[in-house]
Amino acid sequence: MNKRTRRNKRAQQVGLITNIIFCLITLSALTGCIVLLLQNYTMRNESVEAMGRIEELEGIASEYIYSQKDLDAHVQEAAQNAAEQEKNAILGGMKRKILEGESTVSVFRELFTEDVVVYADSKYHFFPISDSLKKHNYVYENFIERGNEIVYTDESQKIASFKGIDVSRHQGEINWSMVPEDEISYAFIRAGYRGNSEGKLIEDEYFKDNIEGALEHNIDVGIYFYTQALTEEEAVEEAEFVLELIEDYEITYPVVLDLEEVADASARTSEMTKEEYTKAAIAFCETIRKAGYTPMIYGNLKTFMIMLDMEQIEAYDKWFAYYDTTVYFPYDFTIWQYSSNGSVKGIGGNVDMNVCMKDYSHKN
Repeated sequence: MNKRTRRNKRAQQVGLITNIIFCLITLSALTGCIVLLLQNYTMRNESVEAMGRIEELEGIASEYIYSQKDLDAHVQEAAQNAAEQEKNAILGGMKRKILEGESTVSVFRELFTEDVVVYADSKYHFFPISDSLKKHNYVYENFIERGNEIVYTDESQKIASFKGIDVSRHQGEINWSMVPEDEISYAFIRAGYRGNSEGKLIEDEYFKDNIEGALEHNIDVGIYFYTQALTEEEAVEEAEFVLELIEDYEITYPVVLDLEEVADASARTSEMTKEEYTKAAIAFCETIRKAGYTPMIYGNLKTFMIMLDMEQIEAYDKWFAYYDTTVYFPYDFTIWQYSSNGSVKGIGGNVDMNVCMKDYSHKN
């Protein structure tokens, strides 16, 4: 086959391919037109059917013209109906939960998930969860009830927490030789307290027996002091009082400021502001830190959300008291006091129970 013949054949092939491409393009366009026509036909039929239904329902003869005002009214009515249905659903759900025995505050907490809801002073308080504060990373389902205690487990279901108690003169004389039999690894001992009215610093009458008994039986010790400081100066005084009491003992767990509401209107702290409480707490913690111990603040929802400024106490470890499951607190904490009705060998009566997610057993 000569070159001229080959060129003619190639030209014929190119022409054929070109014709095929043009045919495909034409066919695609035709198909698109048919689809559009079908869609238009379908829409027209649906429109006619819809208009027929409207005519049948409304009794309108022929013309369907709505003003913007009419449309706005219909939209508003639909929105109101939807809002009413949503409101009724929410109220119905709330009513059902309350009738089933849930508290009003727990229902609010389920509804307002972006707030910390606190019931205090006969009122409900709503605090938006702050993006600037450190959150804990605990998985709530990993807090598991085991008998009369709560443990925290890791992903492999291995226990990743430490069982502890806190004691004071209210427990009376403790047989510390029996306490380890209940797998108690640490105990917070109350060093003392400041009086609610006169403000006198008082050593807990069982402090020495408790700290020596715990240490003698290889139980790690932390310390707490019940504060009623009015000023930063009084808070430093409380910290120094504690430091003097513990200077001869090995303290591995934190030294804690116990800040709680005093319901008595005659209490010396009853008129304190959030800023005053916060400044006093910081003064105590910094005094403890400078002495080489780990400072910590103990409290409940009211303590941390109403009495203290969380932004200013961000640097300190927190011991959170909450007697319900599962724990309700979004911010970082290392110890959860989950019960005041615990039972431990060697202790007569009830004792506070704690689960700790941080190993303080070796002093930094």
